[in-house]
Amino acid sequence: MAKRKGTTEQSQNKVKKLKKSRSLSKKVPRERNSTSTSTEGLLKKRKWINKTRVLIFCSRGISYRGRHLMNDLRRLMPHSKPDVKMEKKDGLFLVNEICEIKNCNKVIYFEAKKKKDLYMWIANSPNGPSAKFLIENLHTMDELKMTGNCLKGSRPILSFDSSFGGEPHYALLKEVFTQIFSTPYHHPKSQPFVDHVYTFSVGDNRIWFRNYQIVEEDGSLAEVGPRFVLNLIKIFGGSFIGPTLYENPHYKSPNEQRRDLKREASLRYQNRIQSKAVLDQRREQSKDTSYKMDTTDEVFFTIKPEDAEGLAKSTFYRKK
Repeated sequence: MAKRKGTTEQSQNKVKKLKKSRSLSKKVPRERNSTSTSTEGLLKKRKWINKTRVLIFCSRGISYRGRHLMNDLRRLMPHSKPDVKMEKKDGLFLVNEICEIKNCNKVIYFEAKKKKDLYMWIANSPNGPSAKFLIENLHTMDELKMTGNCLKGSRPILSFDSSFGGEPHYALLKEVFTQIFSTPYHHPKSQPFVDHVYTFSVGDNRIWFRNYQIVEEDGSLAEVGPRFVLNLIKIFGGSFIGPTLYENPHYKSPNEQRRDLKREASLRYQNRIQSKAVLDQRREQSKDTSYKMDTTDEVFFTIKPEDAEGLAKSTFYRKK
């Protein structure tokens, strides 16, 4: 019995020693990990200051090209957030509520009409300003198949035309574009590389967007895509509402453009019918005479005596 008691006491002492050693070994790394994670979290909080989030979504009835453009922008912008399609019957002011739910302060909203026309809204939610564009000459990444390529989540350089510093509405759009398309510094989903350029240039009263890869340090570029043209319609003071700050006088709606094309086609048809009627009239006249006769042309026409025939011979008298 004494031996068994001694063995049990020894085994209990060994178990206690093992538990103490394990508890000590567990406590030391936990304290180190907790301190390291806390310092890393503080550094991240200090570095990532710009908490801009862009909501990118569309309305129902959008075409496949518009959907592909939306997905391309989501891939290019690591600070973007997606959302489901919005019903057409809902008002545009509902977008501000969706931004508040998604914790976003910028919006890119694609609005489709008649399954043909694609409009793009950019806005600062909820206070504004906001701008509405008509997208023209749209070509997506999959459609272009360019040689350029860039890393997913890399930070871009924004290049603006010199005309953005001239007129006030272009200066306002430049500020809105920089806030939306520029990737926040030290964003968790971004890469610490700068390998592509967004160019915004003005031509023919439109804004032309291109995306290029920086191939080498000497400045050689290769286009990546997508490419599209923004035709400015209006700039509003609020987010999707408010007073009109600017209205493009050169803008023509797609309905007006289609109407003008139909009118030109109808004018071509009318000209063709008129030319055909003139040709038929000429053919009828050419049956009798090849050209119009003038009665005064025969006043000075005389007949030689040798050529006289019938009664015309009596008018000539010759002495023998």
